[in-house]
Amino acid sequence: MPTAAQRLVDFLAAQGIDRAFCVPGESYIALLEALHDAPIDLVVNRNESGAGFGAIADAKLTGRPGVFMVSRGPGACNASIALHTAEQDAVPLILLIGQVEAKDLRRDAFQEIDYGHMFGRFCKFVGEATRPEQVPELIARAYAMAMQGVPGPVVLSLPEDVLDMECAAVAPQYSLASPAAIAPSDVARIAAAIAQAERPILLAGHGFESPEGRAALARFAETFHLPVAVSFRRQDLFDNHSPLYAGDLGLRNPDAQREAFASADLILALGTRLTDITTQGYSWPAPGQKLIHLCADPKFLNWHFPADIAIAADPLALLAALPASNVPPGRKAWAEKLRALHVADCQVKPRDWPDGLFFPEVAQAVAAALPENGIITLDAGTFGAPFYRKVSYAPGQRLLVPISGAMGFGVPAAVAATLRCPDRTVVCGVGDGGVLMTGGELAVAVERNLPIKLLLSENRGFASIRIHQERQHPGRVSGTMFANPDFAHWAQAFGMPVTRVNTRDDFAAMQEAIRRPGPAAILVRTSMQAVLA
Repeated sequence: MPTAAQRLVDFLAAQGIDRAFCVPGESYIALLEALHDAPIDLVVNRNESGAGFGAIADAKLTGRPGVFMVSRGPGACNASIALHTAEQDAVPLILLIGQVEAKDLRRDAFQEIDYGHMFGRFCKFVGEATRPEQVPELIARAYAMAMQGVPGPVVLSLPEDVLDMECAAVAPQYSLASPAAIAPSDVARIAAAIAQAERPILLAGHGFESPEGRAALARFAETFHLPVAVSFRRQDLFDNHSPLYAGDLGLRNPDAQREAFASADLILALGTRLTDITTQGYSWPAPGQKLIHLCADPKFLNWHFPADIAIAADPLALLAALPASNVPPGRKAWAEKLRALHVADCQVKPRDWPDGLFFPEVAQAVAAALPENGIITLDAGTFGAPFYRKVSYAPGQRLLVPISGAMGFGVPAAVAATLRCPDRTVVCGVGDGGVLMTGGELAVAVERNLPIKLLLSENRGFASIRIHQERQHPGRVSGTMFANPDFAHWAQAFGMPVTRVNTRDDFAAMQEAIRRPGPAAILVRTSMQAVLA
C-alpha cells in the first residue's frame, strides 16, 4: 500500500506540479523516497530561503503553486522569509515541513516548533497531520487555499513517522472555488461611472498575473481609453510603451505625478490590495475621489479606504461583462498628461561620479540588450530602483522581484526562471549587500548548466539603509558599509566568465555578455555618491 508521502506526491503530480525545491532533512526522508520515481524535478538548494524564493519565482511563471520542502526547526525558520514574501506578493506557495514524530508533538522535542502559532498570522492555512489518512485531505485543502481568492502561502507540518505509514485514503475530489458572479446592477453602476469619468485611472494589481489577465487588461484599457497605473513592482502587467501606460505606484513617485493622480475623478482599483506603498503612504485615493475596488478576498475591501463600490470578485469577470461606451472628450488629453509625466520620470541625465557609475545608465544599457522575451530578476536594493522607474517593459518580457523587499531573492529566482525557461535570457540584478545571502544557489546553476547572466552592483555598502542613515544622522556612518571579497574569483568558481564594467566604455562589452550564449558575471563599479546625492 502507498505511504502517506506517496499519496501526497501523487496528488501534486496530478495537479501538474512538475518541480519542487528543497533542502533535505532526515525528518522527511519518506517524502524524498516518494519523489524518487515521481514525474517531479527535485531541485536541491543550498539554503531554505533560496528554495522558497525559487519556488516563488516558479509559481510566478507557471501560475501553479510553488512547492518547497524543508526540515523542522532551523529549516522552517530559514524558510519563513519566503512565506512572508509570498504573502506580500500574492503568490501561491506550499511549504512542506518534516516534523517530529507524532507522539512527540507539543512536548518540546528536538527542533520542534508549533507551526500554527509560528505561521498562522500571515499564512492562508497551516495544517498538521497526526495520522496518515489525514495527509491526502490536508494537501488537497492546502492546494486549494493557496490558489483560491487572493493567492498566498500555506504550510503543512508532516511528522516523519506519519509520512512513512501506509495510507489507504486518497485525496478527495475537489475543484477550486469559481469567482463569484458580479451582479448586473453592479456592472451597470461601474459602466456608468466609467462612462462619466474624464480623468480616470485604472490601478491594476495581482489579479492580472496571468497571460489571460495581461491580454484582458490591454484590451480593456484600449477599448475604454483608460490610463493604466500598476501597483507596486508589477511593471510587466502592461505594455510600458503604450500611450496609456501611466507608470507604477511605487517608492518616491515624483510630486507632479502624485498631484496628477490625486486629481483623478475615478480610481478603478482592480485585482489589487490597497497597501501602503501602492497608496503612497495611505494618502491616495484622496478624500472625495470616487473609488471602485475589486479584490477576490473581501477582507481587503474597505480596509483603509471606503469604496463607493466594493466587490469581492475576479477583475476579469468584470472586464468581460462591461459593455463598450463612448469615451468622454476630456479623457484623451488626460491620458496624454499622465503619459507625459511618466515619460519625463523615465529620463536619465548622464552624470560622471568619481567613485563609480551612475546605475540608471547601467540599467538602461542592460534593458537595451534584453530580448523581447527576456526575464529580469531583481534582489532588493537601490540598484533595483532604475529597473522600476527608468526601464520600460514590453509584452513578453517578465520582471520577477520581491514585492516584499526581501534581500536574497534575485539569485534563486534567476535559477528557477532559467530552469523553467531555458531558452530565454535571464538577467539577475543583485547588489553586493545581498548577493552573498543566497549567492550559493549558483551551485544549482553549475549543476544544471544554467546560463544565468549575473549583474552585480558593487558599492561596498547597504546603500538603501545608508540613505536613511545620512538623512537622519548625517556623517555618522555605522553598520552600513563593508568590505567585499574578490567577486571576480568568486564568480569564476561557479564557472561564470567575468566582464568588468567600470566606465561607459564598458557598456558594449556588458551588452555582448548578455547576448552571448552561456553564463556571465557582469561586475559593475557603482557610485555610492550618486545614491546619496
